[in-house]
Amino acid sequence: MGVLFPTDEFEQIKDILVIYNCALKNISTRMDIIMDDFKHIQSNNPVEHITSRVKSPESIAEKLHRLGFEVTAENAKNNLYDIAGIRVICSYAKDIFIIADVFKRQPDLKVLIEKDYVSKPKPSGYRSYHIILIVPVYLSKETMHIPVEVQIRTQAMDFWASLEHKVRYKYKDAEAIPQHLCDDLKECADKITDLDKRMFQIHEIFR
Repeated sequence: MGVLFPTDEFEQIKDILVIYNCALKNISTRMDIIMDDFKHIQSNNPVEHITSRVKSPESIAEKLHRLGFEVTAENAKNNLYDIAGIRVICSYAKDIFIIADVFKRQPDLKVLIEKDYVSKPKPSGYRSYHIILIVPVYLSKETMHIPVEVQIRTQAMDFWASLEHKVRYKYKDAEAIPQHLCDDLKECADKITDLDKRMFQIHEIFR
């Protein structure tokens, strides 16, 4: 059995997750509006599809343990920024920056953390745009400000990231991954970058 929340903390984390789910709905609704804007008003929808999730109590407990924190609801709220997350899959790499800019221009959203792994990929080859947004959740008696992680990437980047995740999960420790697999993944990442660029060039010719 993995790491779990103590019994006295479990109800607290469940209550907190309700609020995180509200924050996720807030961002998801904004994305629906943005997509309608691009599709019907600007006649150009750069978004292929969207997925979202709120981490389970078990996943939160395991991450707290892995980071060296005591497994409590308070530590989850204060130290984890990816409890609620949304992933936006774009058609082309340039669209990633368009969507990121839309979020950054919304006046009631605050950018807490921003990491551009598209322009500056990780050494492994990982490419994606990450933004931690502080989202207002308007409740009946108060307003809470909840972090939501937004990941923006192309379909090719998402496919690569999914494969890398499976490799890391299999070997548990990143340092245990055989070097030849690391080299293969990096080579695939480089080819995907080139493929994204070439597909966009073809797209521009036939616009």
